[in-house]
Amino acid sequence: MIEQTLTVASINDTTAYLEAEKKQACEGCNGRCGSQVFSKLFGTAKKTFPYKFDAPLEIGQKVTLALDDSHVVKHAFAVYMLPLLFSLGFALITAGVFSLPELWQIIAAIMGGFVGYMLAKTRVKSIQHEIKIIKIHPISIPLTQIDGD
Repeated sequence: MIEQTLTVASINDTTAYLEAEKKQACEGCNGRCGSQVFSKLFGTAKKTFPYKFDAPLEIGQKVTLALDDSHVVKHAFAVYMLPLLFSLGFALITAGVFSLPELWQIIAAIMGGFVGYMLAKTRVKSIQHEIKIIKIHPISIPLTQIDGD
């Protein structure tokens, strides 16, 4: 399970829009790593994630959600491997079975990559991510004085 603590940014009826907290590991190299460069290039706008809750929430409240690892692996396989495998397969079939010149092998590889991309796109839409609520953190902890302190 992959767990992430999110903060409630806004609420609309029973749907809460959650924001992820910035990871502290990205600040360790003082802006010299690749992720810092890409962050500067593509902006650092925080994205919100809508999720329906049964319990009432308040803005600023923290929620811990979990995502099943197996779905992430299936998703990554579809996105990265299907276009690559289809591209390679089309090129090898064009070279081995049809004995066509290199230009046709390149065109077949591009077509195979596109077919793999289209299959990956439809497969990714069919994968359902099961998100579980691990914990809804209280907005504030009440302080009480204990006798003798």
